[in-house]
Amino acid sequence: MNMIVCVKQVIDPEAPPSSFKIDAAGNKVVPPPGVSPVISPFDENAVEAALRIKDARGGKITVLSLGTNLRREVVKKPLSMGADELVLLEDEAFADGDSHSTAYALAMAIKKIGDYDLVFCGRQAADWDAGQVGSGIAEMLGLPGVTLARKVTSTDGKARVERVTADGYEVVEVPLPALITVSNELGEPRYPTIKGIMAAKKIEPVIWKPADIGVAPSRVGAAGRRATLLKLFQPVHEGKCDLIAGESPEEAGVNLALKLREARLL
Repeated sequence: MNMIVCVKQVIDPEAPPSSFKIDAAGNKVVPPPGVSPVISPFDENAVEAALRIKDARGGKITVLSLGTNLRREVVKKPLSMGADELVLLEDEAFADGDSHSTAYALAMAIKKIGDYDLVFCGRQAADWDAGQVGSGIAEMLGLPGVTLARKVTSTDGKARVERVTADGYEVVEVPLPALITVSNELGEPRYPTIKGIMAAKKIEPVIWKPADIGVAPSRVGAAGRRATLLKLFQPVHEGKCDLIAGESPEEAGVNLALKLREARLL
């Protein structure tokens, strides 16, 4: 089995909310000082899904990531978990893309890699939460796509996927090659081992620019965007507390009921 897993370096979603800042003029998030980026958690679930198939059937896992200023100790984590190769689309031309231009660049890189049975993505990235890139890649490559997987197995040229639904799960079977987006219901990804960390240090990533994957810079990153971001801002959460008084608990209860009815909550 040859598998490709797309992962994204993001600002740590566990960082304190107070550390996040917005550049309103540039419609950008300012990376919080002193907070190291991480692999998007759903993408770690995708790595785990591929590793479970590798454990069961053997095979090769290529990790693919796109961005600028990618931290090697971050993007190498899937290697320390057990993946085999790392390909980075790293160039200023890839910066500030939307779901379409990002999916296009990743799809062209997957096309160049060529030999694959399964492509895995996280169900969504932990920064923008759009959940569009995986399905976009499948559409551009003409692959069957299954979203929100909680379990994936593969036999006889097919993938069997348990797909999360609002009230449980459904079982979907697709022919290979196929693309699958993985959800956190898959379970916790494995921890890197000391042996895996040492092995990952010896693996040098392959770096590709737009020309290496046969695309014009005008079709990727900010230049290839099809969505326009009008405004990026931090929402303001305000709370208000009203104390319900009364001469007795009974009277306070009546006053509370009246207040709730006035607010049309009863």
